[in-house]
Amino acid sequence: MHVLPQDIEAESFRIIGEELAAKGVKIKAELEPIVKRVIHTTADFEYADTLYFSDGVVEAIIKAFLSGKAVLVTDTTMALSGINKRACEKLGVETHCFIADEDVALSAKEKGITRSAAAVQKMWRMFKGTDKQVIFVNGNAPTASIELCEILEKENFQKNRDEFPLKAVLCVPVGFVNVVYAKELICSIENLSVIANKGRKGGSNVAASIVNALLYLAIKK
Repeated sequence: MHVLPQDIEAESFRIIGEELAAKGVKIKAELEPIVKRVIHTTADFEYADTLYFSDGVVEAIIKAFLSGKAVLVTDTTMALSGINKRACEKLGVETHCFIADEDVALSAKEKGITRSAAAVQKMWRMFKGTDKQVIFVNGNAPTASIELCEILEKENFQKNRDEFPLKAVLCVPVGFVNVVYAKELICSIENLSVIANKGRKGGSNVAASIVNALLYLAIKK
């Protein structure tokens, strides 16, 4: 039974919905496809309680995807590889990951910072002042979100939002060092659209599943 990929996924989502109902968990309709896809990816029902969505973030990301100018920048090649490329092509969404770039490695070594932080700096330089609509996807290294927060403060993001078209941040790094701090820091930025996961859990697979859920929602529009 259920040997075809589409049948397996449909049955999995049915089971997830059934178990959530049995637990008495109710999820807002606009968030349900995202939460269920994360649970589908991880088989972890705690995400129904720990995923955080800032006001209007889902609508903001879908609007960006439909603009024809959206850019997804991931902190790892693993997160990038998990994103549905056909969906991105259909919507005209660009995808980038700078972590393996030679100039990023050199910058990290010279400045004594992580490659993830150096990659965020490159992202900022590349898209600042453009008409792109950037969505940053942080699924592994908390230093990426920490660096982004420092840049936003330094560049006075609240007053100069048009200079860097950052539309949203997906902040779901996993681990034990600076992970919770990075998530709390990114969520504390006023007027920044954020999806994050509270606590230590997360990962590149979680980040990719969130992006895919949002892409599928945009395609249905």
